[in-house]
Amino acid sequence: MTERTGQCLCGNVSYTLKADPIVTAVCHCKHCQRQAGSAFSVVVLAPTNSVEIKGELKTYHDTADSGAALDRKFCPDCGSAMFSAQPDKADTIIIKAGSFDETDWLKPVAHVWCASAQPWVEISDKVAKFPGNAPGG
Repeated sequence: MTERTGQCLCGNVSYTLKADPIVTAVCHCKHCQRQAGSAFSVVVLAPTNSVEIKGELKTYHDTADSGAALDRKFCPDCGSAMFSAQPDKADTIIIKAGSFDETDWLKPVAHVWCASAQPWVEISDKVAKFPGNAPGG
């Protein structure tokens, strides 16, 4: 297990991930597209108790494309998207992968919400693809 660190654009929010990720995936849902301002969001699912966060976050209470409640957490100063959390799944946290200090280790194993993917995004046949949430997600 390697500790991984990350921060927002302005550096007022930082974190340390002290466990191996559960999974790394690419989310193509419309909400992630809007939050990221891009075609998709690369996310890392991790145990909540393995993430040490420093700094204050602001929370936007969202309803995910799945219909589940989702708290989207971001830096109130620079607006960087940092984390998402499902209130009914308090044992896991979703880390926005672009916030990690080093990203060369990231290897997404699945693409989710592919039904919302932009038509010009090419998804490799070497990773799992799901039209909605991954099974069990």
